[in-house]
Amino acid sequence: MSENKWYTLSGEQDDIVVSSRIRLARNLAHLPFSSRMTVEQRREVEATVRDVLADSGADLGFFAADATSSDARRAMAERHIISREYAESGRNRAMMLSEDESVCLLLCDTDHIRLQVMTAGLELTRAYETANRLDDIIGSAVAYAFDEKWGYLTECPTDLGTGMKASVLLHLPALEATGGIETLAKAVGKIGLTLRGTFGEGSNVSGSLYQLSNRITMGMDEPSALENLRSITLQVIAQEVDARKNLSALKIEDAAYRALGLLKHARILSVREFTDALSHLRLGVSMGLVKEVSVATINTLNAQMHPATLLLTHPEADSTEKRDVIRATKVRAELS
Repeated sequence: MSENKWYTLSGEQDDIVVSSRIRLARNLAHLPFSSRMTVEQRREVEATVRDVLADSGADLGFFAADATSSDARRAMAERHIISREYAESGRNRAMMLSEDESVCLLLCDTDHIRLQVMTAGLELTRAYETANRLDDIIGSAVAYAFDEKWGYLTECPTDLGTGMKASVLLHLPALEATGGIETLAKAVGKIGLTLRGTFGEGSNVSGSLYQLSNRITMGMDEPSALENLRSITLQVIAQEVDARKNLSALKIEDAAYRALGLLKHARILSVREFTDALSHLRLGVSMGLVKEVSVATINTLNAQMHPATLLLTHPEADSTEKRDVIRATKVRAELS
């Protein structure tokens, strides 16, 4: 599963920035919003987008979400390809996905088209360029719902304007340990950004991973919004680096090697144990205290070892106990 996936690559500032994501919301002008569409209208959107991208040479696979198992959809949610809400209610919906999982188009979900591009590290501009190119290809063949005053028209009013949501996934264990997250969340909220849990709105924090994203989609063009998010992200990185200086390097190194020992030798490994250990190991690797493991290996493990993803490749793992054993076995093999 992990070969040639986007998360196996390196990117700028990837010691703290796990990934960058661009999402564009678009609707076809001649059709009602998704919540009011008939099955025939949904199929029209699917066929139109498929044909346009096929003619352009874009290499994206297509499949109907309701033709996939709930476990397959949950696994995609674990890897941030789709939302948890989409995973739980995939009826009458379809998606297109690149082989490396960096590009995904959700069709007739909240909007007719939800175009998402993901990259490793702080690569917002590169992700946007890919998303913008595909958006231009589709937009050259169909008429988008667009208003001169309101911009791109979307079912959710908070997406009006550019229709773009950009985000970065950050590893912030030092700010978390020193109590700086609440202050940071309030500060970025005052300038149109949002700091949320690992999987976005309403989600808990796992492994000290936080999503920082733009909240404002009107009154600012896409390049300006990206530059603003990038600028604030660099400031957050600087704060995290400063916070790490206030922590004991010896304790960080000790925690990282204890985590590495657990991951390399455990025979049973729960999701919580795995996530916590990976966070300690990531911090040790990022600070140059652990040389044996790369950030790319940590990202790959993080993508592979969640419950639904394990179940896809190991159907026999039909209980938590079995998955904990298989997780430990696979982690040991990866780190050996």
